[in-house]
Amino acid sequence: MKILIVDDEQLARQRLHRQLDELNEGHEIIEADNGLTAIEQTQKHNPEVVLLDIRMPGMDGLEAANKLSELETPPAIIFTTAYDEYALKAFDSHAIAYLLKPVRKEKLDKALHSAKRLNRVQLQNIQHENNETKKQYLSVRIHSGVRKIDLDEVYYFHAEQKYVTVKYREGEVLIEESLKSLESRFGDSFIRIHRNALVAKQQLKAIRKDQQGRYLTELKNIDEKIEVSRRHVAAVRKFLG
Repeated sequence: MKILIVDDEQLARQRLHRQLDELNEGHEIIEADNGLTAIEQTQKHNPEVVLLDIRMPGMDGLEAANKLSELETPPAIIFTTAYDEYALKAFDSHAIAYLLKPVRKEKLDKALHSAKRLNRVQLQNIQHENNETKKQYLSVRIHSGVRKIDLDEVYYFHAEQKYVTVKYREGEVLIEESLKSLESRFGDSFIRIHRNALVAKQQLKAIRKDQQGRYLTELKNIDEKIEVSRRHVAAVRKFLG
């Protein structure tokens, strides 16, 4: 199988990698050191199994698992953590196993064999449940904790360097998730207008050319205008009809 190891501690990743090698099953191993990178690596490599730590800086393992479960072909999740208080929340994320560190090779082998038994019907059932219960909101970290922003309140996402600005009804907030990941998750509701911007389809009213020859958006509920790259002008015009 293709297996993604996700842990912010290099020694923990190395230990799991070594145990997988010792099982001698010919697994292809990929690594990531945080939840956001785990999503990007999963979209790129499509692993069958993700060995996922829970306590990590930035996006933790539980949030990453929920986002991974929304993918069209979600991987099997096996949590590997030093803490047992997250077990119930972990299985709410459709995890097939919860292994406490230090992970024993025998338990890891057993969990991997359980992952192999996840057939196409089971994966389809998981995805069906996700589609039925998926909430259209964005979870963002703020100084006081986590805030859930209704996707219908978001005007646009704008990327700059390593952060993305979320402009929504109550203001704006910075997140670390990539535009590519946001587009993958919310592509039905947002349209790409620039390599660094996604705009809510329901907010897009028109595009106009200014005196400098730039194409700019007109949005329904805010006066702010965002540049449309020439590469995306045709697609935006087609959407607007």
